Amino acid sequence: MTESFLPATNGVTTSVLRVLDHLAARGHQAMVVCPGPAPAHYAGFPVREVTSFTFQGFRAAVPSPLLARHLDEFRPDVVHAAAPFALGYQALLLARRRAVPTVAIFQTDIARFALKYGLVGTEWASWRWVRTVHDQADLTLAPSSAALHDLHTNGVARTRTALWGRGVDAVTYHPRHRATAAGQALREELLRGTPAGTALVGYVGRLAPEKRVERLAALEGLGVRLAIVGDGPSRSALERKLTNAVFLGKRTGEELARCYAALDVFVHTGIHETFGQTLQEAMASGVPVVAPAAGGPLDVVAPGETGYLYGPEDDADLRSAVAALSAPDAAARRAQMGEAGRRRVLPRSWEALGETLLEHYAAVADATPVLSR
Repeated sequence: MTESFLPATNGVTTSVLRVLDHLAARGHQAMVVCPGPAPAHYAGFPVREVTSFTFQGFRAAVPSPLLARHLDEFRPDVVHAAAPFALGYQALLLARRRAVPTVAIFQTDIARFALKYGLVGTEWASWRWVRTVHDQADLTLAPSSAALHDLHTNGVARTRTALWGRGVDAVTYHPRHRATAAGQALREELLRGTPAGTALVGYVGRLAPEKRVERLAALEGLGVRLAIVGDGPSRSALERKLTNAVFLGKRTGEELARCYAALDVFVHTGIHETFGQTLQEAMASGVPVVAPAAGGPLDVVAPGETGYLYGPEDDADLRSAVAALSAPDAAARRAQMGEAGRRRVLPRSWEALGETLLEHYAAVADATPVLSR
Protein backbone atom coordinates (compact mmCIF):
# COMPACT_ATOMS: atom_id res chain seq x y z
CA MET A 1 0.00 0.00 0.00
CA THR A 2 1.43 3.36 -0.98
CA GLU A 3 0.17 6.91 -0.67
CA SER A 4 2.01 7.83 -3.90
CA PHE A 5 2.64 5.95 -7.14
CA LEU A 6 3.14 6.42 -10.86
CA PRO A 7 2.70 8.65 -12.73
CA ALA A 8 3.74 10.84 -9.77
CA THR A 9 7.50 11.07 -9.38
CA ASN A 10 8.81 11.74 -5.88
CA GLY A 11 10.82 10.04 -3.17
CA VAL A 12 7.94 7.83 -2.02
CA THR A 13 7.19 6.59 -5.54
CA THR A 14 10.87 5.97 -6.31
CA SER A 15 11.45 3.87 -3.19
CA VAL A 16 8.26 1.87 -3.82
CA LEU A 17 9.34 1.13 -7.39
CA ARG A 18 12.78 -0.06 -6.27
CA VAL A 19 11.19 -2.30 -3.62
CA LEU A 20 8.90 -3.80 -6.25
CA ASP A 21 11.84 -4.33 -8.61
CA HIS A 22 13.67 -6.20 -5.86
CA LEU A 23 10.66 -8.33 -4.97
CA ALA A 24 10.26 -9.27 -8.64
CA ALA A 25 13.95 -10.13 -8.96
CA ARG A 26 13.73 -12.39 -5.91
CA GLY A 27 10.61 -14.20 -7.12
CA HIS A 28 8.16 -12.81 -4.58
CA GLN A 29 4.55 -11.85 -5.25
CA ALA A 30 3.17 -8.38 -4.58
CA MET A 31 0.10 -6.26 -5.14
CA VAL A 32 0.11 -2.44 -5.13
CA VAL A 33 -2.81 -0.40 -3.79
CA CYS A 34 -2.42 3.31 -4.55
CA PRO A 35 -4.24 6.53 -5.47
CA GLY A 36 -5.55 6.55 -9.02
CA PRO A 37 -5.07 7.05 -11.85
CA ALA A 38 -2.18 4.61 -12.06
CA PRO A 39 -0.83 1.98 -14.46
CA ALA A 40 -2.55 -1.41 -14.27
CA HIS A 41 0.69 -3.28 -13.65
CA TYR A 42 4.26 -2.69 -12.57
CA ALA A 43 7.11 -5.25 -12.69
CA GLY A 44 4.51 -7.91 -13.42
CA PHE A 45 2.52 -7.07 -10.27
CA PRO A 46 -1.12 -5.94 -10.31
CA VAL A 47 -1.86 -2.35 -9.33
CA ARG A 48 -5.20 -1.55 -7.70
CA GLU A 49 -6.45 2.04 -7.70
CA VAL A 50 -8.49 3.81 -5.04
CA THR A 51 -10.12 7.23 -5.13
CA SER A 52 -7.80 10.21 -4.73
CA PHE A 53 -7.81 14.01 -4.66
CA THR A 54 -5.11 16.59 -5.42
CA PHE A 55 -3.65 19.09 -2.95
CA GLN A 56 -0.75 21.43 -3.85
CA GLY A 57 0.23 19.16 -6.72
CA PHE A 58 0.13 15.98 -4.61
CA ARG A 59 -2.33 13.18 -5.24
CA ALA A 60 -3.66 11.79 -1.98
CA ALA A 61 -5.75 8.67 -1.51
CA VAL A 62 -8.80 8.43 0.69
CA PRO A 63 -9.85 5.33 2.66
CA SER A 64 -11.68 2.93 0.38
CA PRO A 65 -14.14 0.07 0.90
CA LEU A 66 -12.24 -1.71 -1.88
CA LEU A 67 -9.12 -2.06 0.26
CA ALA A 68 -10.51 -4.85 2.45
CA ARG A 69 -11.55 -6.78 -0.65
CA HIS A 70 -8.11 -6.39 -2.19
CA LEU A 71 -6.43 -7.66 0.97
CA ASP A 72 -8.77 -10.62 1.31
CA GLU A 73 -8.30 -11.62 -2.33
CA PHE A 74 -4.50 -11.30 -2.27
CA ARG A 75 -3.96 -12.65 1.29
CA PRO A 76 -0.52 -11.08 1.87
CA ASP A 77 2.09 -12.44 4.27
CA VAL A 78 3.16 -8.85 5.09
CA VAL A 79 1.54 -5.47 4.48
CA HIS A 80 4.04 -2.76 3.51
CA ALA A 81 2.62 0.75 4.09
CA ALA A 82 4.65 3.41 2.29
CA ALA A 83 4.35 6.89 3.87
CA PRO A 84 1.03 5.94 5.49
CA PHE A 85 -1.51 8.65 6.15
CA ALA A 86 -5.22 8.07 5.49
CA LEU A 87 -5.24 5.06 3.18
CA GLY A 88 -2.19 3.71 4.97
CA TYR A 89 -3.90 3.94 8.34
CA GLN A 90 -6.84 1.99 6.96
CA ALA A 91 -4.47 -0.65 5.58
CA LEU A 92 -2.68 -1.03 8.92
CA LEU A 93 -5.99 -1.37 10.80
CA LEU A 94 -7.31 -3.96 8.36
CA ALA A 95 -4.06 -5.92 8.53
CA ARG A 96 -4.13 -5.91 12.33
CA ARG A 97 -7.70 -7.28 12.35
CA ARG A 98 -6.53 -10.07 10.04
CA ALA A 99 -3.36 -10.76 12.07
CA VAL A 100 -1.19 -9.85 9.07
CA PRO A 101 2.28 -8.48 10.02
CA THR A 102 2.92 -4.88 8.99
CA VAL A 103 5.88 -2.67 8.12
CA ALA A 104 5.31 1.09 7.81
CA ILE A 105 7.77 3.41 6.09
CA PHE A 106 8.03 6.88 7.63
CA GLN A 107 9.05 9.05 4.71
CA THR A 108 7.20 12.37 4.79
CA ASP A 109 7.48 14.98 7.55
CA ILE A 110 3.73 15.63 7.54
CA ALA A 111 3.78 17.96 10.53
CA ARG A 112 6.30 20.43 9.12
CA PHE A 113 4.86 20.05 5.63
CA ALA A 114 1.46 21.20 6.93
CA LEU A 115 3.06 24.13 8.74
CA LYS A 116 4.89 25.23 5.58
CA TYR A 117 1.59 25.33 3.70
CA GLY A 118 0.16 27.76 6.22
CA LEU A 119 -1.88 25.33 8.30
CA VAL A 120 -0.96 27.17 11.49
CA GLY A 121 -1.37 25.29 14.75
CA THR A 122 -1.47 21.90 13.08
CA GLU A 123 2.02 20.64 13.88
CA TRP A 124 1.05 19.06 17.21
CA ALA A 125 -2.10 17.56 15.69
CA SER A 126 -0.13 16.20 12.74
CA TRP A 127 2.37 14.48 15.02
CA ARG A 128 -0.49 13.07 17.05
CA TRP A 129 -1.89 11.57 13.85
CA VAL A 130 1.53 10.23 12.82
CA ARG A 131 1.79 8.52 16.21
CA THR A 132 -1.73 7.11 15.87
CA VAL A 133 -0.93 5.70 12.43
CA HIS A 134 2.44 4.19 13.30
CA ASP A 135 1.16 2.73 16.57
CA GLN A 136 -0.77 0.30 14.36
CA ALA A 137 2.39 -0.97 12.63
CA ASP A 138 4.48 -3.85 13.94
CA LEU A 139 7.61 -2.05 12.74
CA THR A 140 8.20 1.48 11.48
CA LEU A 141 11.27 2.08 9.33
CA ALA A 142 12.75 5.59 9.16
CA PRO A 143 15.31 6.74 6.57
CA SER A 144 17.65 8.74 8.83
CA SER A 145 18.73 9.18 12.42
CA ALA A 146 17.01 12.58 12.48
CA ALA A 147 13.72 11.01 11.36
CA LEU A 148 14.07 8.31 14.03
CA HIS A 149 14.66 10.99 16.65
CA ASP A 150 11.52 12.86 15.54
CA LEU A 151 9.45 9.69 15.80
CA HIS A 152 10.76 8.88 19.28
CA THR A 153 10.36 12.47 20.49
CA ASN A 154 6.75 12.43 19.37
CA GLY A 155 5.82 9.20 21.09
CA VAL A 156 6.40 6.40 18.57
CA ALA A 157 7.85 3.50 20.56
CA ARG A 158 11.60 2.94 20.12
CA THR A 159 11.08 -0.81 20.39
CA ARG A 160 9.06 -0.82 17.16
CA THR A 161 11.28 1.40 15.01
CA ALA A 162 14.44 0.84 13.00
CA LEU A 163 16.67 2.63 10.52
CA TRP A 164 16.24 1.76 6.84
CA GLY A 165 17.96 4.18 4.49
CA ARG A 166 17.57 4.70 0.76
CA GLY A 167 19.50 3.17 -2.07
CA VAL A 168 20.94 4.94 -5.07
CA ASP A 169 21.37 3.82 -8.67
CA ALA A 170 25.09 4.43 -9.09
CA VAL A 171 25.01 2.94 -12.60
CA THR A 172 22.53 5.48 -13.95
CA TYR A 173 23.89 8.38 -11.90
CA HIS A 174 27.54 8.41 -12.92
CA PRO A 175 30.27 11.00 -13.62
CA ARG A 176 30.77 9.55 -17.13
CA HIS A 177 27.79 11.57 -18.39
CA ARG A 178 29.78 14.78 -18.02
CA ALA A 179 32.35 13.72 -20.62
CA THR A 180 29.91 12.51 -23.28
CA ALA A 181 29.03 14.65 -26.28
CA ALA A 182 25.50 15.11 -24.90
CA GLY A 183 26.88 16.05 -21.48
CA GLN A 184 29.30 18.60 -22.90
CA ALA A 185 26.56 20.07 -25.09
CA LEU A 186 24.32 20.46 -22.04
CA ARG A 187 27.04 22.30 -20.10
CA GLU A 188 27.69 24.60 -23.04
CA GLU A 189 24.00 25.35 -23.35
CA LEU A 190 23.59 26.08 -19.64
CA LEU A 191 26.71 28.23 -19.41
CA ARG A 192 26.12 30.17 -22.64
CA GLY A 193 26.76 33.87 -22.16
CA THR A 194 28.84 33.47 -18.98
CA PRO A 195 32.58 34.17 -18.60
CA ALA A 196 34.99 31.24 -18.98
CA GLY A 197 35.39 29.34 -15.73
CA THR A 198 31.87 30.12 -14.43
CA ALA A 199 30.68 27.38 -12.08
CA LEU A 200 27.38 25.66 -12.77
CA VAL A 201 25.37 25.34 -9.53
CA GLY A 202 22.21 23.27 -9.57
CA TYR A 203 19.13 22.12 -7.71
CA VAL A 204 17.00 19.06 -8.53
CA GLY A 205 13.59 18.45 -7.00
CA ARG A 206 10.04 19.61 -6.54
CA LEU A 207 9.45 23.35 -6.84
CA ALA A 208 7.16 23.91 -3.87
CA PRO A 209 7.10 26.03 -0.70
CA GLU A 210 8.52 23.30 1.57
CA LYS A 211 11.64 23.03 -0.63
CA ARG A 212 12.52 26.73 -0.11
CA VAL A 213 14.27 27.00 -3.47
CA GLU A 214 13.89 30.80 -3.31
CA ARG A 215 16.81 30.79 -0.88
CA LEU A 216 19.11 30.33 -3.87
CA ALA A 217 18.68 34.08 -4.35
CA ALA A 218 21.41 34.32 -1.68
CA LEU A 219 23.88 33.26 -4.40
CA GLU A 220 23.26 36.39 -6.47
CA GLY A 221 26.50 38.18 -7.25
CA LEU A 222 28.71 35.10 -6.77
CA GLY A 223 29.28 34.84 -10.51
CA VAL A 224 27.70 31.38 -10.80
CA ARG A 225 25.04 30.11 -13.19
CA LEU A 226 22.04 28.42 -11.59
CA ALA A 227 20.34 25.40 -13.17
CA ILE A 228 16.99 24.34 -11.70
CA VAL A 229 15.64 20.89 -12.58
CA GLY A 230 12.07 20.06 -11.58
CA ASP A 231 8.58 21.45 -11.58
CA GLY A 232 5.83 22.30 -9.14
CA PRO A 233 3.47 25.02 -7.88
CA SER A 234 6.27 27.47 -7.06
CA ARG A 235 7.88 27.49 -10.51
CA SER A 236 6.37 30.76 -11.78
CA ALA A 237 7.30 32.65 -8.63
CA LEU A 238 10.82 31.21 -8.69
CA GLU A 239 11.32 32.18 -12.34
CA ARG A 240 10.51 35.77 -11.38
CA LYS A 241 12.82 35.73 -8.37
CA LEU A 242 15.82 33.75 -9.67
CA THR A 243 16.50 35.71 -12.83
CA ASN A 244 20.00 34.23 -13.25
CA ALA A 245 18.67 30.67 -13.29
CA VAL A 246 17.93 28.36 -16.19
CA PHE A 247 14.79 26.32 -15.53
CA LEU A 248 14.95 22.93 -17.20
CA GLY A 249 11.63 21.51 -16.04
CA LYS A 250 11.10 17.90 -15.08
CA ARG A 251 13.78 15.47 -16.29
CA THR A 252 13.99 11.70 -15.83
CA GLY A 253 16.24 8.77 -16.68
CA GLU A 254 19.40 9.48 -18.61
CA GLU A 255 18.41 13.12 -19.15
CA LEU A 256 18.30 13.63 -15.40
CA ALA A 257 21.60 11.79 -14.96
CA ARG A 258 23.22 14.16 -17.47
CA CYS A 259 21.84 17.17 -15.59
CA TYR A 260 23.44 15.99 -12.34
CA ALA A 261 26.79 15.20 -13.95
CA ALA A 262 26.90 18.55 -15.76
CA LEU A 263 26.90 20.45 -12.46
CA ASP A 264 29.95 21.72 -10.59
CA VAL A 265 28.05 22.05 -7.29
CA PHE A 266 24.70 20.63 -6.15
CA VAL A 267 22.68 22.65 -3.61
CA HIS A 268 19.71 21.50 -1.56
CA THR A 269 17.60 24.07 0.27
CA GLY A 270 14.75 22.20 2.02
CA ILE A 271 15.10 21.71 5.78
CA HIS A 272 12.30 19.18 6.29
CA GLU A 273 13.80 16.22 4.45
CA THR A 274 13.53 12.86 6.17
CA PHE A 275 16.39 11.69 3.94
CA GLY A 276 17.61 13.68 0.92
CA GLN A 277 17.69 11.31 -2.06
CA THR A 278 18.80 13.95 -4.56
CA LEU A 279 21.94 14.47 -2.49
CA GLN A 280 22.83 10.80 -2.96
CA GLU A 281 22.14 11.01 -6.70
CA ALA A 282 24.39 14.06 -7.02
CA MET A 283 27.13 12.32 -5.04
CA ALA A 284 26.84 9.22 -7.23
CA SER A 285 27.33 11.60 -10.18
CA GLY A 286 30.61 12.82 -8.72
CA VAL A 287 29.31 16.25 -7.71
CA PRO A 288 30.08 17.92 -4.34
CA VAL A 289 26.96 18.86 -2.39
CA VAL A 290 25.82 21.72 -0.16
CA ALA A 291 22.84 21.12 2.15
CA PRO A 292 21.27 22.43 5.35
CA ALA A 293 22.48 20.90 8.62
CA ALA A 294 19.04 19.51 9.42
CA GLY A 295 17.14 16.27 8.99
CA GLY A 296 18.24 13.61 6.54
CA PRO A 297 21.26 15.46 5.08
CA LEU A 298 23.03 15.07 8.44
CA ASP A 299 23.38 11.36 7.63
CA VAL A 300 24.15 11.80 3.94
CA VAL A 301 26.77 14.58 3.79
CA ALA A 302 30.24 14.27 5.31
CA PRO A 303 31.17 17.95 5.91
CA GLY A 304 34.52 18.91 4.41
CA GLU A 305 34.76 15.51 2.70
CA THR A 306 31.83 15.23 0.27
CA GLY A 307 30.58 18.81 0.54
CA TYR A 308 29.37 21.27 3.16
CA LEU A 309 26.47 21.67 5.57
CA TYR A 310 25.20 25.19 6.28
CA GLY A 311 23.08 26.67 9.05
CA PRO A 312 19.46 25.90 8.13
CA GLU A 313 18.36 29.54 8.44
CA ASP A 314 21.69 31.20 7.58
CA ASP A 315 21.75 32.55 4.01
CA ALA A 316 25.26 33.93 4.52
CA ASP A 317 26.45 30.44 5.49
CA LEU A 318 24.78 28.98 2.40
CA ARG A 319 26.46 31.58 0.21
CA SER A 320 29.85 30.96 1.85
CA ALA A 321 29.63 27.19 1.30
CA VAL A 322 28.77 27.58 -2.38
CA ALA A 323 31.46 30.25 -2.80
CA ALA A 324 34.10 27.88 -1.41
CA LEU A 325 33.25 25.33 -4.11
CA SER A 326 32.57 27.67 -7.03
CA ALA A 327 35.67 29.89 -6.77
CA PRO A 328 38.04 29.91 -9.79
CA ASP A 329 40.67 27.97 -7.80
CA ALA A 330 38.22 25.37 -6.43
CA ALA A 331 38.24 22.87 -9.32
CA ALA A 332 40.63 20.48 -7.56
CA ARG A 333 38.59 20.67 -4.34
CA ARG A 334 35.40 19.92 -6.28
CA ALA A 335 36.99 16.93 -7.99
CA GLN A 336 38.28 15.53 -4.69
CA MET A 337 34.93 15.95 -2.93
CA GLY A 338 33.03 14.57 -5.91
CA GLU A 339 35.15 11.43 -5.92
CA ALA A 340 34.75 11.04 -2.15
CA GLY A 341 30.99 11.44 -2.46
CA ARG A 342 30.72 8.71 -5.07
CA ARG A 343 32.82 6.34 -2.95
CA ARG A 344 30.55 7.07 0.01
CA VAL A 345 27.31 6.11 -1.77
CA LEU A 346 28.55 3.12 -3.80
CA PRO A 347 27.72 0.61 -1.01
CA ARG A 348 24.18 1.99 -0.77
CA SER A 349 22.68 0.02 -3.65
CA TRP A 350 18.97 -0.65 -3.87
CA GLU A 351 19.78 -4.35 -3.97
CA ALA A 352 21.43 -4.14 -0.54
CA LEU A 353 18.53 -2.09 0.84
CA GLY A 354 16.08 -4.56 -0.67
CA GLU A 355 17.73 -7.48 1.09
CA THR A 356 17.60 -5.63 4.40
CA LEU A 357 13.91 -4.91 3.86
CA LEU A 358 13.23 -8.62 3.27
CA GLU A 359 14.93 -9.30 6.61
CA HIS A 360 12.56 -6.83 8.26
CA TYR A 361 9.59 -8.55 6.63
CA ALA A 362 10.79 -11.90 7.97
CA ALA A 363 11.37 -10.37 11.40
CA VAL A 364 7.84 -9.01 11.80
CA ALA A 365 6.44 -12.29 10.48
CA ASP A 366 8.39 -14.03 13.26
CA ALA A 367 7.46 -11.27 15.76
CA THR A 368 11.17 -10.49 16.30
CA PRO A 369 11.79 -7.01 14.83
CA VAL A 370 15.27 -6.28 13.48
CA LEU A 371 16.32 -3.11 15.31
CA SER A 372 20.06 -2.97 14.70
CA ARG A 373 20.23 -1.92 11.05
